[in-house]
Amino acid sequence: MAEIFDAVDVIIAKRDGGELTGPQIDWVVDAYTRGVVAEEQMSALAMAILLNGMSRPEIQRWTQAMIASGKRMAWPGLNRPTVDKHSTGGVGDKITLPLAPLVASFGPGVPQLSGRGLGHTGGTLDKLESIKGWRADLTEAELLSQLDRVGAVICAAGPGLAPADKKLYALRDVTGTVESIPLIASSIMSKKIAEGAAHLVLDVKCGSGAFMKDQVRAEELARVMVQLGTDAGLGTTALVTDMSAPLGRTIGNALEVREAVEVLAGGGPPDVVELTVALAREMLAASGLPDADPAAALANGSAMDSWRAMIQAQGGDPAAPLPLARHHEVLAAPATGRLTRLDALAVGTAAWRLGAGRARKEDPVQAGAGIELHAQLGDHVTAGQPLATLWTDTPDRFARALEALGANAIEITGPISPTAESATGPGYPVAPGARPPGAQGATAAGPGPGHPTVAPTGPPRPRQLVLARIADPR
Repeated sequence: MAEIFDAVDVIIAKRDGGELTGPQIDWVVDAYTRGVVAEEQMSALAMAILLNGMSRPEIQRWTQAMIASGKRMAWPGLNRPTVDKHSTGGVGDKITLPLAPLVASFGPGVPQLSGRGLGHTGGTLDKLESIKGWRADLTEAELLSQLDRVGAVICAAGPGLAPADKKLYALRDVTGTVESIPLIASSIMSKKIAEGAAHLVLDVKCGSGAFMKDQVRAEELARVMVQLGTDAGLGTTALVTDMSAPLGRTIGNALEVREAVEVLAGGGPPDVVELTVALAREMLAASGLPDADPAAALANGSAMDSWRAMIQAQGGDPAAPLPLARHHEVLAAPATGRLTRLDALAVGTAAWRLGAGRARKEDPVQAGAGIELHAQLGDHVTAGQPLATLWTDTPDRFARALEALGANAIEITGPISPTAESATGPGYPVAPGARPPGAQGATAAGPGPGHPTVAPTGPPRPRQLVLARIADPR
């Protein structure tokens, strides 16, 4: 059977700044998925899209074509409103872990289909797999049953959701076309629309540790995704949030689970609590619960029951000790002053080099590897005090991790002179130090001994987390 279009004609149309027709888009996405359009042809088309952009109708049709390449999920018989959340990824971004059970504790169903980490950004599934027995892969029947009984599910997306996107994503990664906003937006939203939830809240990160480095581009991406969701009948709002510094005090798989549990127990770092509550309010309002108080549910620990039920439903043991890496080094502050820079990309890269992340999707990760921060932006530090503890099972990784924390990653401004010494170069003091309190004995059911978490503590941070809210004006 002859093809109805020619790939070269489609490429030329977009190369010359034209608008692709609906039938052209439907064909090229389907033909690429079938292998009729060659990799080099789709590479050329992706570059033309990167350079010339797409109109709103083009992006909408491209997204629908990717959805049509696979299956769409539905939640028959579920007596809960459904609401999903997606983050574009960052460093220390463990928000999904406390957020899903927190929202579910008020009644909505939260079907959170998540992914694994790549490079300096962590993956939700990698984090949860540090819990003994927990499994990411569920059948649709298991997913629906858990959503009905527990209200929260965090699991892997099946291969049937938008297979065209999976193929195109891998191509974009090696052809310099990752930054195209139409292709980013359609990649994310094709999967989210296919998941079948009634509402979606997006957390679009911007800053050094995020995919989008500046706020203007992040807001543009957020607007396009909100429009795509709205056009598809999926109620969508977005928060643009800061990722210039890591979220919380931990970067790494088991370390972030421990911190998420601290938040659910009524403690945890103020920035993690703040963003969890902000996103929960958006999700609850979308679900028809605008007066719900997620801050109170965190403060009194009532969301913890939903967390334990969610973990147990997927075979996990929330009472089992979390893995801890065998080796650690303590990075000491080289000067006294205020911590004024803690670069998210540098910290994420260091954690990745310690074994917490992967360079290729097939690489294994170390459950206990990562970084524990002992100070956050705005904190006053004293020369010689621990700034961070680096954890790994393979001590030969320390040197490269410390290189990532070199020039311009960390700055300490002296309290008296603006020219006071700052930590802007390699050669930070590294002390063997004692094992920090709280790293021992933590489980997925609560913090360990020596690590009390009664309430979020510390002075207000000089960091604005939520930078903008994007919603469709209709």
